[in-house]
Amino acid sequence: MDVQLKRGILEICVLASVKGEDSYGYRIIKDIQPYMEISESTLYPILKRLESSGCLTHYSVEHNGRLRKYYQITKEGIERINVFIYEWPNVTRAYDFIKEAVKNDE
Repeated sequence: MDVQLKRGILEICVLASVKGEDSYGYRIIKDIQPYMEISESTLYPILKRLESSGCLTHYSVEHNGRLRKYYQITKEGIERINVFIYEWPNVTRAYDFIKEAVKNDE
């Protein structure tokens, strides 16, 4: 899959993962992995980008003697999910076009 496309979809998956309740890195990975491959080295830059863009905030809670960073979605993050859902039919139409064009070349 194209790196930019995958990154964009993963960002929406991260936002969706924390939409229902605040979450932390390891749990976000476990939530997403059944649907799309994601590793820690991929997740943490995504979390930083989403924080920088105002889609997420974080706070820390002590857990087993260590601080665990929890991520919380913002209004901007929820809006980003909604825009993605609204625009997805355009992506599927583009996919159908590409698939048909390739099929015609066979």
